[in-house]
Amino acid sequence: MNTQGESSSSSHLFYDVFLSFRGADTRKNFISHLYFRLCQVGVNTFIDNEELRKGDVISIELEKAIEESRVAIVVFSKNYASSSWCLDELVKILDCRERLNQLVLPIFYDVDPSQVRRQTGSFGEALAKHKERLVGAERMEKWKAALTEAASLSGWDLRNVADGYESRFIESILKEVLGLANQTPLDVAYHPVGVDYRVRDVDLVLQSGCEHEVRMVGIYGFGGIGKTTLAKAIYNRIFQQFSSCCFLSNVRLETEAFGIVKLQEKLLNQILKTKDVKVSSVAEGVNLIKARLGSKKVLIILDDVDHMNQLEALTRERCWFGSGSLIVITTRDEHLLCRLRENERYNAKLLNGNEAMQLFSLHAFNSPFPRHDYVNLAKDIIKYSGGLPLALVTLGSHLQGRSVEEWRYEFKKLREIPHCDIQKILQLSFDGLDDNTQSVFLDIAFAFHGFHKDKVTEALNACGFYSESAIATLFQRHLLQRPYLVMHDLVRDMGREIVRKESPGNPGKRSRLIKPQEVRDVLQGNKGSESVEVLVVEQDALRGVNLSTKAFQKMINLRVLIIDGELHIGGDFKLLSKELRWLSWIDCPLKCIPSNFPVEKLVVLNIQRSNIQEFGLNLQYCRSLKKLDFTDCRLLRRTPNFRGSRSLENLVLLNCKSLKEIHPSIGNLDRLTNLCFQGCKNITDLPSSICQLKSLEFLDISYCLSLETLPVDIGYMQSLRFLCAQETGIKQLPRSVEMLRNIEKLEVGAEYFEEIRRRFSRRRVPQIESLPISVSHLSLLYCGFHEDNIPRDIGSLSNLTVLNLSGNIFLYLPFDFSKLPLRCLYLNGCKNLQTLPSMSNLEYLRILELKNCKKLVNITGLDNLPSKS
Repeated sequence: MNTQGESSSSSHLFYDVFLSFRGADTRKNFISHLYFRLCQVGVNTFIDNEELRKGDVISIELEKAIEESRVAIVVFSKNYASSSWCLDELVKILDCRERLNQLVLPIFYDVDPSQVRRQTGSFGEALAKHKERLVGAERMEKWKAALTEAASLSGWDLRNVADGYESRFIESILKEVLGLANQTPLDVAYHPVGVDYRVRDVDLVLQSGCEHEVRMVGIYGFGGIGKTTLAKAIYNRIFQQFSSCCFLSNVRLETEAFGIVKLQEKLLNQILKTKDVKVSSVAEGVNLIKARLGSKKVLIILDDVDHMNQLEALTRERCWFGSGSLIVITTRDEHLLCRLRENERYNAKLLNGNEAMQLFSLHAFNSPFPRHDYVNLAKDIIKYSGGLPLALVTLGSHLQGRSVEEWRYEFKKLREIPHCDIQKILQLSFDGLDDNTQSVFLDIAFAFHGFHKDKVTEALNACGFYSESAIATLFQRHLLQRPYLVMHDLVRDMGREIVRKESPGNPGKRSRLIKPQEVRDVLQGNKGSESVEVLVVEQDALRGVNLSTKAFQKMINLRVLIIDGELHIGGDFKLLSKELRWLSWIDCPLKCIPSNFPVEKLVVLNIQRSNIQEFGLNLQYCRSLKKLDFTDCRLLRRTPNFRGSRSLENLVLLNCKSLKEIHPSIGNLDRLTNLCFQGCKNITDLPSSICQLKSLEFLDISYCLSLETLPVDIGYMQSLRFLCAQETGIKQLPRSVEMLRNIEKLEVGAEYFEEIRRRFSRRRVPQIESLPISVSHLSLLYCGFHEDNIPRDIGSLSNLTVLNLSGNIFLYLPFDFSKLPLRCLYLNGCKNLQTLPSMSNLEYLRILELKNCKKLVNITGLDNLPSKS
């Protein structure tokens, strides 16, 4: 594929593919099938309606469609050149290739490429007839040059691909086009002021290297200056010049959350356009990157790198990548770019005066210019911003909608702050918050950064805050980013600096603590005080240290305690704060939660990966407890006695491998909405009392391999919306399942991968006599169903939008699809399937998957499906 040339911005592109063809030759066969498959997989395709053409010159609308397409597919057939319209289209397409870097993919449909290139055979005859019709010489020369150029590009010849089989030929085209279409531009910024000028600066850096060598460019500068925005703009400008691209955003956060191995997997899968690459170690990932990417011309952007080991694992050496590749790195630490040449480093620049005025005004006034009565105030405030984009956006949003008098009042505070002190500039937005919102902001900055909003609102509310209102305000002020509670680094650090100033010389008297050294000093020296409300003990902060509970004795107002790591604490646990609302102790070494643990106000108790064998606590004293998380507590043998626990809403026992006994009092949990037993492979039955859970919405028993039955009265769980029971030993669903009137998602059977399929095939086929009429998402995977024992009432499920019957053994489906509002139908791996009912009435169907249905020979009604299906 020829992708050379300078790429313009891709923001104007509307179509993924423009199809150019001679309708008389191919419209009703090859083109109709190609167009259907492109649309079916979501490729936005423009197809030229030849019947509506007027005159002898292509229309302005058609020219516009060509210019707005990322890829042009030109289908050369025997009579292509007989159409002057097609030839003019081709000239326009090649012009867009030159000017806009459009990709042009020629297809030779039963035509020798040499006839197109040299204008012989039918192409020579067609051009001769055009000449007889007195077509102008200049126009004729453009046609000939276009035919020669197009035929010289890399494309497909039907005679040489897939042994001439059109269906396989189309699939090979589809694979190539999908790879190109999926390389879409990134959203740069809501108001990308000044970005184009900085992109040109980086272009000069890029031009300093040889086009065919592997180039690396580092963009560095302090947080909030716009490094990520610039990297996205660069990506959009040049991504079409590369065979594969990958933008790894938030490398620092991704590394902290998931580890470098996951980043290596993401890099390989995006570049190789697959989901199959798995990496077990950093060393293996390095070898895979070297082996698999060494011949590819790739564009890789690593955004927000903060440690050399990330570069070592992802892009250590240029020889890992193919000729012409480009690696772009953004970082706050210039030292990480020490291996780059001096002319490969770019220092991100602050906005100049005009740019700063425009960006500030867009956020403050929704206009590139300030209102007349605000001009002088705006100039003064922008001067104090120092040209920092984040400060301009934050201040503009903070002042939007306020009167001139309010602006003067805010600026009166601003004048007392040094203009280079970004901390204080950002703190203006914090100062504008009420006490409630300030407290929520600081809690998020210390303990809940990156959490989903729903996970923390209950705990924050239990602390006396109005968290929903506060978080909404923080989103509006651009101090938080959706959908998770994520702050820009400068904003988060601003909050932490505010707390540091509460007691600069004595961390034990601050309201919140997170820095490892300060946490170590406070706990080891028993320096805590009644001021401490939030304490985060990060992994390795106290590795190998044995603490006494006396270290916490003075922290009588401690609300949030997060311990990430195996911290050994001994002593009397009643010394812990009675104000605790959130306790998270990952890798807790305790074998039993002591009965004197202060839990009266506790809302969240998270003891994932702990050594807990017995719970120990009497839950009737946990009057406020809403979430109890035992994930990966592999030694836990039995659940707690739930008697008296009336507030619990979320109970997670994921992967508790030793769990066998579920206390029958679980039925007393009137408010329980989420119950997860996934991966509890030793559970053999569920207590019948579980059917009394009137509020339960989500029940996950997937991978409970020893579970063979469900309670007969499960149908009485009228609030149940999701029942996930894949990969269990269940042999029959109770008849009462049909009484689940609110069920939306029902999953039974085995997951779609080989190991489980082989294991599941030796089991008895699950019997399902009836299904709930309300179900909208039904998965019955690898259940061994044939046409005689598959549930017939599937055809009467009037709400069914997603149906997955993959891996079953039926020859045909013995029910009518026509009354179902199906949007997605999955029949992958149904190797005995020979025919399907007519699809003509499935007007809502958008996805139909039939992978590995090797015996399927008859599908009717597909031509009547909507174009997006």
